[in-house]
Amino acid sequence: MHGREDDVTNHPGDPTDAAGDGPPRAIGDATTGDATGNDTTGDATGDGTGGDEGRRAADDAGRPAALPGRGRRVRRAVTGTLAALLVAAALTAPDQLRELRPAAFLRMPVEALVVAAGLLALPARPRRVAAALTGAVLGLVTVVRLTDLGFQVAWDRPFDLVSDWVLFDDAYGFLAGSIGRPGAVGVAVGVVLLAVALLVTLALAALRLAALLARHDTGARRAVAALTVGWVACAAFGVRIVPGVPVADSGATAMVRYHAAQVRGGLTDGDVFAAEVAADRFRDTPGDELLTALRGKDVVVAFVESYGRDAVEEPEFAQVGAVLDEGTRRLRAAGFASRSAYLTSPTAGGGSWLAHATLLSGLWIDSQQRHRSLLATDRLTLGGAFQRAGWRTVGVMPGALADWPEGKFYGYDRFYPARELGYRGPKLGYFLMPDQYALSELQRRERSAPGHPPVMAEIPLTSSHSPWTSFPRVIDWDDVGDGSVYHRNSAVADVGGKPVRRTAAQIRADYRRTIEYTLKSLISYVETYGDDDLVLVFLGDHQPAPVVTGEDASRDVPVTVVARDPKVLDRIDGWRWQDGLRPGPDAPVWRMDTFRDRFLTAFGSRPGESAPPAAAPR
Repeated sequence: MHGREDDVTNHPGDPTDAAGDGPPRAIGDATTGDATGNDTTGDATGDGTGGDEGRRAADDAGRPAALPGRGRRVRRAVTGTLAALLVAAALTAPDQLRELRPAAFLRMPVEALVVAAGLLALPARPRRVAAALTGAVLGLVTVVRLTDLGFQVAWDRPFDLVSDWVLFDDAYGFLAGSIGRPGAVGVAVGVVLLAVALLVTLALAALRLAALLARHDTGARRAVAALTVGWVACAAFGVRIVPGVPVADSGATAMVRYHAAQVRGGLTDGDVFAAEVAADRFRDTPGDELLTALRGKDVVVAFVESYGRDAVEEPEFAQVGAVLDEGTRRLRAAGFASRSAYLTSPTAGGGSWLAHATLLSGLWIDSQQRHRSLLATDRLTLGGAFQRAGWRTVGVMPGALADWPEGKFYGYDRFYPARELGYRGPKLGYFLMPDQYALSELQRRERSAPGHPPVMAEIPLTSSHSPWTSFPRVIDWDDVGDGSVYHRNSAVADVGGKPVRRTAAQIRADYRRTIEYTLKSLISYVETYGDDDLVLVFLGDHQPAPVVTGEDASRDVPVTVVARDPKVLDRIDGWRWQDGLRPGPDAPVWRMDTFRDRFLTAFGSRPGESAPPAAAPR
């Protein structure tokens, strides 16, 4: 049986033993204790001269030192209880927002039993080292768990330990745009300090609990054995105190296992992805055999930020459906027809560039690692196919606030970042300029000149980007100009409250209004500038954050093709998409990475001679 480990309150330099009496003890004195403060004298149970009997005798004698002894015992009880609660909370904390309630902590973590048994089996000095390391690891696990929770809220998925680090920079930019740079710096510093505090505090808590286990060696062994039997019984019978919350818990182990598999998968995904890149049916197709059914057409691919399936199906957003239905009638009156369906995005809540890359490359880009790998390849993108076939290809990027070398990968002859679009208005929303202004610049710079070469343009529309606080109005296109008009109240709708002051219902209402604005801008653009040679493809990049959709929402986004030339839509009759701008509940659903090949095939492209056999549709 091991000797009792002194509590850290009996620290080096304390001139008395636990009872407050007796001669001074030197640290490391072989007759009174080792260098760690553990008593080496005493009876066979491990209690030394300063043990419980000595303290009781001192108390009975009414010696003045008894009160300090009681104070130490109270402090030990309080700090021990707090340490136990902290460790238990770290082990049982949920990583899903919907589970974040007090009942979620009513569990018996198997990891606590395993660690306690291991600490009881170790001698004093190794026990302290093991406890400190265990606490630090638990702190790290807690940091990852909290990060998972944050990613579930923002992106509806756990944190990717391999490739998601770059997203912290984007998160900082989002905060700076929402609450200002000083506030963003404060949040960033607070997050770092919290992470460090968790590591240190949990290490100290584990040391405290290790000391308690050693002090009550026999009782602790019996308790661990009894709780282990209880855990096995609860696991076997599926015991739950609260519905959906099993008493026998191993959530921390499951989380570590998940992230370990995630890391292994990330390390091996390179070869898998390289094989997918190489399997390209149109890699070697010559330009005169690409997109032959769209010759002479201007093709605009517009991504609508956060335009997800919930926007057109949830009763709360019924006004979005009304905008689409009215737009269908107005465009039909102007001679346009449309077909709509759904695509399943590789991302949700954020990560728009992953959806853009997926649609344009025909590959499933669901991580930063795949995105980086894709940009290093010569994969034929949709823009590259148009470029090879003779179109002038452009990227109009109102959300690109810096250089964007990726434009070359996507096959653009001309790239317009935000700074080159000449906007002179106020900042509206997360990004700089309203969508109607961006569309106006596309028209003015690329489609307005008589006899212009056919243009293929990609344009991400950003007014519906979170946090959904500014709402421009659709104005007369002749009034858009350089954007100065947006300094007038008549051109901007009411501005929503600060992100930290809105309820979830207000956030959803603001989201709906920005989606309505962007859709109205697109419909008005087609009415104003559409002709027989315009083909518009517009789609969502991903669903909005779970604060809008709730958790476990689908990842489907609406997609629509609009054209006046009936031959264009005749080409996609086989897709069985539904008529109009608003897809219904039974509309087809494709994975977003299948769109490139289906689009190229429908509009006259032939696979290259060296292409592998076509894969079965997914």
